[in-house]
Amino acid sequence: MYPAPSSRFLPALRESHVPYTQVQLLRTDGIVIDLPHTDGSVTVDRGSSVRRTCSVTVPDVSLLPMTPTDQLAVYGARLRIRRGIIYGDGTIEAVPLGLFRIDRISGDPALGPVTIDGSGLEAVIADDKFLQPYTTRGGTAAVTAIAGLIQDSIPGAVIVNWASDATIGTRTWDAQEDRWAAVQECATAIGAEVYADADGQFIIAELPDLLTAPVAWDVDAGETGVLISASRAFSRDGMYNVVVASGENSEDNAPPVTATASDTDPTSPTYVSGPFGRVPKFYSSATLINSSLAQGAANKLLRDAIKPNVTVSLTSLPNPCLEPGDVLRVTYEDGRRELQQVQSYTISLGLGSITIETIGGKQDA
Repeated sequence: MYPAPSSRFLPALRESHVPYTQVQLLRTDGIVIDLPHTDGSVTVDRGSSVRRTCSVTVPDVSLLPMTPTDQLAVYGARLRIRRGIIYGDGTIEAVPLGLFRIDRISGDPALGPVTIDGSGLEAVIADDKFLQPYTTRGGTAAVTAIAGLIQDSIPGAVIVNWASDATIGTRTWDAQEDRWAAVQECATAIGAEVYADADGQFIIAELPDLLTAPVAWDVDAGETGVLISASRAFSRDGMYNVVVASGENSEDNAPPVTATASDTDPTSPTYVSGPFGRVPKFYSSATLINSSLAQGAANKLLRDAIKPNVTVSLTSLPNPCLEPGDVLRVTYEDGRRELQQVQSYTISLGLGSITIETIGGKQDA
């Protein structure tokens, strides 16, 4: 969860309060403009290659680019969005919801309003396909390879690593291949994922474990709670319970390696020897040059697969500090409690609630 600005911030979110939102336009000429806005939302989704997207409605029709000069100021511009609280004493506390590349501006040039749509900075990397073959030749560590891939597209991008680094095998991508997919492949080799966070930094991290990670937020029903409504679903779409990860790299003179990860928890709905059946997934990458890397990749992919055995959609009072992977303690009207993990959410820039999609429900004593 994004750090709260002060100790009173999270408790205040559970009470009636005046929300604060800020949308800033960071133009390519260095000018920063606060944009008055009438509506908008930010969606954060761990399952999407671009984790954060936004849509903002503003009344200022002058933002529609009408001349080449206007276009140069907007094309390549970014939005910074924040949400927080205006306290009774007039103090404002807020946290970032994201740094976005502007993708589209549309509206009636005479009457407005103007809608601005944006994407997280992963989109900049994904659009920058390789112009020529790109290689990790030279015994590169995974984090070094990831940083190089990102900073070739965004010089000066901040890379924060929370995963265990390791040297990966030589991997060469052809011209026209997806640079962001290459970033994720290097991260998978060390059992991690990469994403742009609310500050626009690129984070390399493993998905927190549902059973050991601290509870970030209580979503509880009742008069003093924040839960408004909930719905549950079960689906086996996209699920598997065995992962076989392999690597073979003749360029590094590394012998073939294979590792397997299985859901061996008898209490799990996707238990490999249970009624769910055996559903394998196979993954191969030249970056996997030893059994440790292969096992780490298999474990990471298995964690991704078996989490969604339960999906829950929660509507609650907004908490702008939430991040995908955060563990929630959900308490229903009947008193039942579960630990759930945030997969995605959409938060309004108005008075509306937040809709949270969670995965991997586990009973909480």
